[in-house]
Amino acid sequence: MNRKVSLIGAPTDIGAGARGASMGPEALRVANIQSMLEAHGLEVADRGNLSGPANPWLPPVDGYRHLKEVVAWNRAVHEAMYAELALGRLPILLGGDHCLGLGSISAVARHCREAGKKLRVLWLDAHADFNTSVLTPSGNIHGMPVACLCGHGPQELIEIGGTVPAISPKVVRQIGIRSVDPGEKRFVHEMGLEVFDMRYIDEMGMRHTMELALATLDEKTHLHVSFDVDFLDPDIAPGVGTTVPGGPTYREAQLCMEMIADTGRLASLDVMELNPALDIRNKTAELAVDLIESLFGKSTLMRA
Repeated sequence: MNRKVSLIGAPTDIGAGARGASMGPEALRVANIQSMLEAHGLEVADRGNLSGPANPWLPPVDGYRHLKEVVAWNRAVHEAMYAELALGRLPILLGGDHCLGLGSISAVARHCREAGKKLRVLWLDAHADFNTSVLTPSGNIHGMPVACLCGHGPQELIEIGGTVPAISPKVVRQIGIRSVDPGEKRFVHEMGLEVFDMRYIDEMGMRHTMELALATLDEKTHLHVSFDVDFLDPDIAPGVGTTVPGGPTYREAQLCMEMIADTGRLASLDVMELNPALDIRNKTAELAVDLIESLFGKSTLMRA
């Protein structure tokens, strides 16, 4: 794993249905994400926060809320993530709402194309985020980034990575899904997205789920993890705007992160949708940092 890490704050809730995710980057810093990473021998550069348009909090237009502002933020994220990858560093995007996964993953995909690498994206989330303007009940673009990455969305968004589609659905593994809109469900099936929903995890266990999600990784694979904090059960992670009961437990989440770490392939990370306004004494941010520590090699015992 790359030992040079860059933190990039994206303080916006532009694509969300609740205010507050804009405070997520600072909450993660307050929870000592930088010192935790440094304690594991990583060289950490905090690049500070990106800037972009304020949230105008307007109703949807033609099925999209705040499209112009979402485009601006995603362009900023794309350029920042791409610049860190070009420097040979491991970027961690501190969100911000999950619409920013579009800018982040399109930058990773661009880097992989230029470096001749394969891409695997693990989308840890309660939601499939595969809506379109036709399917969405809300117009909130944080429900659309995976669809946009796969080429289904407004021209201004799907072209951000320079290639349309930015990725194939085949590179994505979605884990922890338990809330999908009816039309979105059909679209996920049509596109062949690989989804390990909570029923699958209940029946087969997190270990088997992660073995499949991580299968066929090799030294030419760039592994990107897009971690939406609402992936976790809200009993342990209340600080998100779109809680869905029945998510992974603390131990299931730890196993997920530890198995990712075991691959040694993690090369970029998003930490999204943390909403301190809905949290209890920064509990969710501290849990997120604890899980990120496992992603970077924390384990109970020495393991080969």
